[in-house]
Amino acid sequence: MLTKGDDYPIHQIPEPIAYAGSDRNFYDRYFFNGYSKANEEFFSIALGVYPHLNIMDSSFSVIKDGIQHNLRASRHMGMERMDTKVGPISVEVLEPLKSLRIVVDENEHGISADLTFTARAVALEEARYTYRVGPRVFMDSTRMTQNGSYNGWISVKGSKIDVAPEMWLGTRDRSWGVRPIGAQDLQPPAPPILPQYYWLWAPVNFDDCVTLYDINTDGDGNIWHTQGIIAPVGDGSPEAMKKVDSQVKFKSGTRHAKSAVITFLTKKEEEIQLQVEPLYHFYMSGIGYTHPEWGHGMNKGELAVAYDTIDLAAVDEANPLYLHIQAISRITMGDKIGMGVLEQLIIGPHAPSGFKDLMDMAP
Repeated sequence: MLTKGDDYPIHQIPEPIAYAGSDRNFYDRYFFNGYSKANEEFFSIALGVYPHLNIMDSSFSVIKDGIQHNLRASRHMGMERMDTKVGPISVEVLEPLKSLRIVVDENEHGISADLTFTARAVALEEARYTYRVGPRVFMDSTRMTQNGSYNGWISVKGSKIDVAPEMWLGTRDRSWGVRPIGAQDLQPPAPPILPQYYWLWAPVNFDDCVTLYDINTDGDGNIWHTQGIIAPVGDGSPEAMKKVDSQVKFKSGTRHAKSAVITFLTKKEEEIQLQVEPLYHFYMSGIGYTHPEWGHGMNKGELAVAYDTIDLAAVDEANPLYLHIQAISRITMGDKIGMGVLEQLIIGPHAPSGFKDLMDMAP
């Protein structure tokens, strides 16, 4: 089947763009977040394409006055990957690797927006993520991350938030490859394996530079993916770190950071520390991550739109629905003070953190 994408020189296999290899778990995703430097207002969007499920879905979440509003949409995409609009939510590339636009049309749920992302630094290609659980590929993907500013507006139940680039910063990423999507596999590898995943991701905006850190480890703390990067604001070249590390102090009764220290070692053997002070949390289930009903790639029919809210003051952080978070944080690096997020998803055992079971919490 030929689609709009076939008129562009972007093919990767000898098939029409409608087909993406043979793995049913192939995905292609946009992600954005944005945070106000003035107060605790935040937004995030995810838009995912699942070629072999023939589904496209998207979510837009915004935090205002202590409430996280979650607007979700899903549709059958008719094998057309170039129409990146799902219900009221759309993403448009204005200038590749420079500028993108997010639009949320007016809808019955009272959440709408028109936002333009403009890059502050070059897009950073992260090292490839490849991880197996037993004999099966759990993750095999590539991602690029880019920090930027936003211009536009958000409307929440008739209350307008003005979004100006001098006050609103954030991060976008693009990832594609293979990871679990849609309905769970009815026959996982034998014998059964206790789920385990340790993940930190920290993109940060400073006045004159941006930084990026991530880490994945197994239950014993063995690292299977990590990196650290510093890039100047503008078109300057990024500097990859020789070595990176992190230490997390956990909030009692949770698997969420009370504070964290990220350590970079440059190729010149210079040590740089980032002190992370979480301010408030965004719950990633709002844009589909680990959500039991609106998880990524789930079949909701020809077109479905839904809305709900999370009262941030009433969240039970031991509830699995609220395990995956982005902690909007103040980050200090020497004499520089910046803002960013510390994304956290810790499931199952992790010996360095003292976790021994699927969901035991910090003392």
